[in-house]
Amino acid sequence: MKILCIGDIYGEPGRKAVELFVNPMKQSGEIDFVIANAENSADGAGITENIAKELFKNGCDVLTCGDHVFDRRKEIEEFIKKDARLLRPANFPKIAPGQGSCVVESKGIKIGVIHVAGQVFMRFHFSSPFISVDEELEKVRGQGASVVVVDMHAEATSEKAAISWYLDGRVSAVVGTHTHVQTADERVSEKGTACLTDLGMTGPYDSVIGAEKEAIIQRFLTQMNIRKTVAKNDVRFSGALVTVDDRTGRALSIERVHKKVIK
Repeated sequence: MKILCIGDIYGEPGRKAVELFVNPMKQSGEIDFVIANAENSADGAGITENIAKELFKNGCDVLTCGDHVFDRRKEIEEFIKKDARLLRPANFPKIAPGQGSCVVESKGIKIGVIHVAGQVFMRFHFSSPFISVDEELEKVRGQGASVVVVDMHAEATSEKAAISWYLDGRVSAVVGTHTHVQTADERVSEKGTACLTDLGMTGPYDSVIGAEKEAIIQRFLTQMNIRKTVAKNDVRFSGALVTVDDRTGRALSIERVHKKVIK
């Protein structure tokens, strides 16, 4: 099983990159299954029902949505209740709509996807991702998942690395999202768990992590909440490709993916 994990999709440029690459990669046999972080897919903040449907149509199998999941609450709240493939962090308050894991079948293999958020330097006070991930792992295993991928949405590399070792040998892969900067620390452990602590950003790189540069510079200069807009240039597609043994659920390899969109 070849699983593509896509880093934070930022605005329309990021969505266009998904449209350009994902279905052709599936059709060519490069990939079998796609997990994408989409919390910034609606103009750089949040996600809407229409955008979620667009990303599913363009080849994504599961969408994770991080701490920005409800930035456009009115446009996503009902849909996240209906479509189990759209995940919020499992360690959100239980009263929040949606869920933090799902199981999707692909080519006869049941794949569990778990989404948790970190606690270090994050804007919300999430409960422990370590406790939540155990609860969700029990759920997806109970639903027959033989392959399990965890998206840890967190600021601190150390927290993402720690949870990958905590889950070592118990899941197929742990990938990090949130910072929009791809790391170069990919590895497969002796117990068969792949890890990359951040997948990076799928979106415009002539920017400050996706936003037009000048507005962000002015924010730092003035400490004022100046409105930001999505940048447009130097669009790239970023993530990781994890190859998993269908029989054992162990990762065989992980490699970074980073493609430029050529206009």
